[in-house]
Amino acid sequence: MQRTNYPSGSKWEDIIGYSRAVRIGNTIEVTGTVAADAEGNVIGKNDAAAQTRFILEKIAKVLEQAGASLNDVVRTRMFVTDISQWEAYGRAHGEVFGTIKPCTTMVEVKGLIGDDYLIEIEATAILNPLSP
Repeated sequence: MQRTNYPSGSKWEDIIGYSRAVRIGNTIEVTGTVAADAEGNVIGKNDAAAQTRFILEKIAKVLEQAGASLNDVVRTRMFVTDISQWEAYGRAHGEVFGTIKPCTTMVEVKGLIGDDYLIEIEATAILNPLSP
């Protein structure tokens, strides 16, 4: 199967050695994504829902580049720094995935790559999934 990498252009991709997303066959994996714009500025500082929405928009864009959409997402993983804000993260996630309903996980972590990031999200999408 062919492998296609989808970079975001972040300087960190070459330093760390990763891509925003990788597609192999009909599976697309999206790397952990934080609420940072193209210049590396934090979006939605101190706002759990705003960060979640921004991240899901970034994920939607890379899925589109890979020939998919949010409708193809089968799993998300949310890493949060303050689980007491679970409703804010969850509601923003539900705004996007309320009818799609992928499997999801929300885990509290000690910290993320920067102190102002409240959440990091990974996603898995599968194109043309086989019928049962």
